[in-house]
This record gives sequence, structure tokens and C-alpha cells, in this order.
Amino acid sequence: MHIPLVDLERQYLAHAPELDRAIREVLQACAFIGGPFVSRFEKEWASFCGAAHAVGTGNGTNALYLALRASGVGPGDEVLTVPNTFIATAEAIELCGARVRFVDCEPGYYTMDPTLLESAITPATKVVLPVHLYGQPADMHSLMAVAKRHGLTVIEDCAQAHQAMIDGRRIGTIGKAGCFSFYPGKNLGAYGDAGALISDDAGLVEKAAMLRDHGRAKGKKYEHDLSGFNFRLDGLQASILLAKLPHLPAWTERRRERVSCYRELFASVPGLTLPLERPNALHVYHLFVVEVEKRDVVLERLTAQGIGCGIHYPIPLHVQPAFRHLGYREGDFPVAEATSKRILSLPLFPELEDTEIAQVVGALSKALAGV
Repeated sequence: MHIPLVDLERQYLAHAPELDRAIREVLQACAFIGGPFVSRFEKEWASFCGAAHAVGTGNGTNALYLALRASGVGPGDEVLTVPNTFIATAEAIELCGARVRFVDCEPGYYTMDPTLLESAITPATKVVLPVHLYGQPADMHSLMAVAKRHGLTVIEDCAQAHQAMIDGRRIGTIGKAGCFSFYPGKNLGAYGDAGALISDDAGLVEKAAMLRDHGRAKGKKYEHDLSGFNFRLDGLQASILLAKLPHLPAWTERRRERVSCYRELFASVPGLTLPLERPNALHVYHLFVVEVEKRDVVLERLTAQGIGCGIHYPIPLHVQPAFRHLGYREGDFPVAEATSKRILSLPLFPELEDTEIAQVVGALSKALAGV
């Protein structure tokens, strides 16, 4: 039996009537661009996260770019982030005309190492952009303390960490802004591209909202205060997200239960390193990532047994051809490089059954034999 890494069909079938109704309501209202569904989702998402405002965007990359741009990031500035993330994090920085600079991650947590942050700061540094990778909150208390000492803005990449918490606060509300992706496979996913930023900073929100809609303020159809972009969230995606949002807490709890089941069964499996959980945080497990030796061999063996797996991510950004111009070399960020050769994402979604987890564990135990 094939077990996929993610199964969106099961989620749809479990909630088909309400999702179909959400789509039908938009079609009947013909509210396709902006409009009441987007406004309502912005309000409900901000409230869910504990933020004052939300700005819906076309995708998570748009949200990152708008948060940076609305914070004044531009040519001559530097933004510090991690090399073990999806390329969108660094793309958004370069789209602002700023320079990307990397800080290595913590072993086992995979988020920015606060002990390395201070030494990476230069006079040109303007923003620290930590990534809450795989659903694991970064050590925001320590990162914010360093940023405050140096007068730096913190913007959070929350693309994989919907509902995650640290020190009793939802991620995305600790820095100046938090940026989310609602790509279909995310813990809260649309049925196409979608994103949002949240913030308590009314000025940032106003500028981001204008920039996403061709630089015009709400209600001013042909008056443009800025030269902006078409980075808008559409009504269909907003309505789908509204239908799914009430289920997110239960889905999150179910993900954590599935991980607990994995951990219990993996207790007797040698040659496997399981991810850490911060004691003061709620890890929401967008991905369940383990570490193994000879990862590519193990991956091939699992695939042959019908187990859907992934690697998030196999090539750190500092050695990607797209960022060769930054001048980094292999060996500059040893933790990110070492983990990129060992990490393996296993099947995880709320509808995953105990029997399927047992099958994955058995297949991985078999795949590890002799490596």
C-alpha cells in the first residue's frame, strides 16, 4: 500500500460539503478579487494569531517581500536569515534590492542559532528574518534580545508554522511582522497560491496593503500613491481558508498525536535521530523530519516500499547556483550543510492512520538495516 507524504484528497473528502459551499458562495457573489471574503479572512486570521491586522497576499513570497519593503528595506541594506530554508525567504530579500547574509542553524531544532547572530551583524544590517522551520518556533526570546541591542527589525517567516507558539505567544506576533504561506500542502492550505502577513504596526500594514494593490489606497480605483504590484489574495482562496480555519486547532492536535505515535514506535529503531522540541514552545509539525546516515540510500529503499518521503531541503541556499554571487563557500555553515545530507521528511497529515504509521516505521527500520 502506498502511503503519500501528504494526502489532500482525504482532507477534502472529510470536509467536502463545507468546502464546496465556500467555493459556491464566491461564485454566486462574483467577489473574485478582494471583496468581502478577503476582508473577512484578514480579520479572522489576525484574530486567530493574536495580531491587530492581517494583509492577504497572493502567496507567502509576496507576504515576505511586502513586510520587508514596508519596513523600509532596500538597496544597501543587509538582511540576516538562515541557509536551510526554501529559496523564497532569500528571494524576497533580493527583490527588495538588499543583500542576503546567512546565519547557521541550531542542530536538532533547525532554526537560527542565536549564539551566532551577533557576530553576523554589520553596520549595513537592517532586519533579522528567522524561519520557523518545519513548524518549530525559532528561539525568539534570544533572537529578539540580540536584535533589540542592535536596533534591528525582526520579521518572522512563519510559512511552515501556522498556530505555533513560543513563550505563550503565537509566532508572527513577536517581531514587527509575521509572514505566512497558505500553499495547499501547508497546515492551513488554500486550493492554489495564497499568503498573508500579520502585524500590530498600522503604518506597515497600510503600506503593505497599498503595495499589494498597485500602490493605491482602499477605495481609490485609479489614484496611485505608490508604484506597487498585483500581489492580491483572491476571493476563492480566502473563502476556502475561512472554511478550513475552524479546523486548524484539531488538525494541529492530530498532527502532534501522529508524531507521538511515530516517536513511540521509533523508540526501538536504531540509527535514527528524531527532531527536538523546544520545552517552551508548541511545535506544530508541518513536517516530521528525522535524520539518518546514507539518506539517499534510505530514501531509495523507502520509495521502493511505497513510502512517500521528501527532503526539505537538500541544498542549502548559500551553495545554490542562484546565490553564487554572495561569495559563500561549502563549509561556511557546517550545521546546515551536515543536516542537509541527513534529513528525511516522513509522511505526516492529520488523517494518517496508526496502521500507516506502523507501516512507515517498519519500512524505515528495514531501509536502515545495513546502511
